[in-house]
Amino acid sequence: MEFKPRTAGRSGARTGTKSAGRSGGKAGGFKGKKRSPGIFRKRYCRFCKDKIKNIDFKDIKLLEGFISERGKMNSPRYSGNCAKHQRRISQAIKRARYISLIPYTRV
Repeated sequence: MEFKPRTAGRSGARTGTKSAGRSGGKAGGFKGKKRSPGIFRKRYCRFCKDKIKNIDFKDIKLLEGFISERGKMNSPRYSGNCAKHQRRISQAIKRARYISLIPYTRV
């Protein structure tokens, strides 16, 4: 068997140059949209504020406030729920969908 050294000229091999890749040619930071500070209003969890203990899957009026017009669950960023209550809301929505109180999608 004869030994052949690897060469940089073969296909798929890296040469010594830096590739631009996804960074847009710059090695530094992210060049995207800049958010203006102060416009965003802090949302508070309405369940913590009103000290509501239980979230029932049969209370459809309450649950529909956390579902978008397309039938998706709203994120806690949009609804303002804390993590604990967002988990309970999502579980209640899933249970209500399973027994057909709430539709899965709206067209």
